[in-house]
Amino acid sequence: MILTKEQQAVLDGEKGETLAKVMKTLVMYGDAFEAEKLVPITSKYNHLVTSFGLKVMSPVYDLMQQLLDASVASEQKFSVDPRPLDKNVPANLLQKLVFNKFMYTKQDFYEGQLNRLGLMDKDAFSCTCYMDEVGNKPQKGDVLSWAESSAVVYANSVLGARCNRNSGIIDIMGSIVGYVPYFGLLTDEGRKATWVVRVQTTKKPEAQLLGSAIGMRVMEDVPYVVGLDKWLGNELDDSACAYLKDFGAATASNGAVGLYHIANLTPEAKELGESLIADGAREYIIDDAELERVKNNYPVIWKNPDAKPKLCFVGCPHLSLEQLKSWTEKIETGLKKNGKNKVSINTVFTAAPAVLENFEKTEYAARLKATGVITSYICPLMYMNNPLCKKLPVITSSNKLRTYSSARYYTDEEILEIITGGKNQ
Repeated sequence: MILTKEQQAVLDGEKGETLAKVMKTLVMYGDAFEAEKLVPITSKYNHLVTSFGLKVMSPVYDLMQQLLDASVASEQKFSVDPRPLDKNVPANLLQKLVFNKFMYTKQDFYEGQLNRLGLMDKDAFSCTCYMDEVGNKPQKGDVLSWAESSAVVYANSVLGARCNRNSGIIDIMGSIVGYVPYFGLLTDEGRKATWVVRVQTTKKPEAQLLGSAIGMRVMEDVPYVVGLDKWLGNELDDSACAYLKDFGAATASNGAVGLYHIANLTPEAKELGESLIADGAREYIIDDAELERVKNNYPVIWKNPDAKPKLCFVGCPHLSLEQLKSWTEKIETGLKKNGKNKVSINTVFTAAPAVLENFEKTEYAARLKATGVITSYICPLMYMNNPLCKKLPVITSSNKLRTYSSARYYTDEEILEIITGGKNQ
């Protein structure tokens, strides 16, 4: 890797031993991917993936403390993934004991470290940091040092920023020195599509299901999706962005997609069109039958596959304000149709703290609360990491949560039917 004089000086220790170690880490990371150079980060804010204070993560706290002791703060303020705990989310005494006494015992300590390192504000905890309410929305062409797979794929695809799928800790390293290795999705060549996906469904495909199908087929490659604009339109309005948020999260978790292009919709696809498609790109056709095949092949890992659901999570990644409003209306309609007043099982909708704060200012908040739905800022996956919670028959419309936990996937429409009493499961 070729370094500038300034970068080499940092590596040589002219700005201190700690910063030299940070630079060395980034250089080794870049060398592993044959990066030719480091390029400046241009985004206003960074985003970190490691948000949870698990007791076993002592090396992380030690590293953070070394940075703090050396007065090495981030070059950028940053947001971070969701908190793991919320007393309003249903949990029995034993589950709470595991959460508070064995799992997330370092949460307050770690959040203190994050605040001193450069957290944007005390509630900047969300996997959807790019929401207007949260305030960490990069511009087209910005170079990022983010981690969090669903945020990275959204930033690359919907916003047109440039970021590789970095790991936790690498994200803060880049932010500290202000550079990231130049390879992969930072390059023009790396952003070309090696798959053409043709959507030929007879109705608007479920975002999480379509994303899952594409992710499992293309894995870490870049897909160019044709035909989805028929259902989403040609403008990135609130509805399209919410759809692509959920779609992208599924491509990134069920595969390893860091960037997708939607013909006639996402910024680079609108600007460059089919010139984004690499020579020799493979083709994948998705119709109704293919989506049904994918869904039917999801494993059910509940101890009793016929168990009645005890808990439902919606909002992985976190819901938008418009999604919260839309779900409120749908639940009210579903309950009325089924002659019910409240949801039939414990249901938790998760969203960023700032989104929930804005939601509380609307008439929808009281209406949703009246249905029995709980709103929370947590990461559902962090809840499901509790070994006692893993045993629960939990349902979700998130393909990301399904992939990383024992939760069982249902489409939004099926979830609505279940929680409003239309069917058992």
